[in-house]
Amino acid sequence: MPASVPGATRRADRREASLLRRLLTQPSSALALVSVCLLVAVALGAPLITWLTGTSPTAFHSEAVDPALGGLPRGAAGGITSAHWLGVEPGSGRDILARVAYGARVSLLISVLATAISVALGTALGLAAGFFGGWTDAVIGRVMDLLMSFPSLIFMIALISAAPGVNRQLLLVVVLGFFGWPYVGRLVRGQATVLARGEFVAAARVLGASRRALLVREVLPGLTGPVLVVATMSIPNYVATEAGLSFLGIGVQPPTPSWGQMIAAAVPWYAADPMYFLIPGAFLFITVLAFNVLGDAIRDALDPRSRR
Repeated sequence: MPASVPGATRRADRREASLLRRLLTQPSSALALVSVCLLVAVALGAPLITWLTGTSPTAFHSEAVDPALGGLPRGAAGGITSAHWLGVEPGSGRDILARVAYGARVSLLISVLATAISVALGTALGLAAGFFGGWTDAVIGRVMDLLMSFPSLIFMIALISAAPGVNRQLLLVVVLGFFGWPYVGRLVRGQATVLARGEFVAAARVLGASRRALLVREVLPGLTGPVLVVATMSIPNYVATEAGLSFLGIGVQPPTPSWGQMIAAAVPWYAADPMYFLIPGAFLFITVLAFNVLGDAIRDALDPRSRR
């Protein structure tokens, strides 16, 4: 079997060996990492949270709202009590903590799956374009340019609105992932083009390594860092996009909870009961900020030259 010179593999291993240590030494990145871990724990532990509180995201609690006040929660701070730790939704009395926890599940599930699709397609096609060049690069490059110049948000709204009977969560994952891969592909193409012309690849080719071995053992390991960064930065974009579409009423549909859906429902109540507006808005803000800070920290840790 032909020998291989794993230069890119060794460099990638050295570059990523101390990634976690570097993230934890910076207060901002450490706080962002802890925030992301807590958010994931809330999303995964949503059934446990509802079991502990004895409620569910779809249960109506008429006793927790005051009909004489138009359905405002009873008590201070949006109806926060021992039974409802973050208060209740005005009008219906649904538990906010339960809806926020399950909303985190929906947002993370959609954003992570969409990121997986965009990263898988973008890495595969970008790697092929950068490594092979020629007509392969030309065809894939034109497809990237076409999709990136297309008004994807308008197409998403039109497609989702025209498919009322389709599972909205699945449709969001497919649409977001499909329109997101060209951004990953362009980054991977540029990195793959540089790596494919590196000395370690030339050495492996002289030693008789096949194209498959060059792609998998030499070029692909060098793309781990950039792909990890773009994946981390893609998740908050998809979280915000899903929330925006749900806010407009064309994303996740009731009774499935969504942060954007909760914010939209809170608009008529924000003057009388700001808690119902602030809580999902704060979770959305913290999620997007934490992932963005974490993505910046990973980029700086893997490529110190990117620091300003």
